[in-house]
Amino acid sequence: MRIPSRELTPEDHELIETARRIVDAHTDGPDGVHTMGAAVRAADGSVHGGINLYHFTGGPCAELVALGTARAAGARALTTIVAVGNLGRGVCAPCGRDRQVLLDYHPGIRVLLPTPEGVRSVLIEDLLPGAYAWSPQG
Repeated sequence: MRIPSRELTPEDHELIETARRIVDAHTDGPDGVHTMGAAVRAADGSVHGGINLYHFTGGPCAELVALGTARAAGARALTTIVAVGNLGRGVCAPCGRDRQVLLDYHPGIRVLLPTPEGVRSVLIEDLLPGAYAWSPQG
């Protein structure tokens, strides 16, 4: 099955660069636990970042930290998110847990991820077809 995607905008490239700067500045290196940076853009144009907090109990991924950072800053409508790996690994796709959280809280969000055509923008709904239907409202 082919997932509908679109080419990146200049704003998407800026978001990737923000996530890359976060992980480059805060990574622990090849044996460290802070290995992914993320950036999310809000509808008002503000950008919020995060870095993963790996822990043996399953600490949050960089995407979830970025969502929390955005929420703490008052950004509720989010439009685009990206995660970038340390040591030059580039843009990485979100894990299944992140996909479910993104779909539940921001069903219209676009996710930047690697595809056979290069890094593209994909709607979260297209990344998680047949997802469990849950909402914070119950």
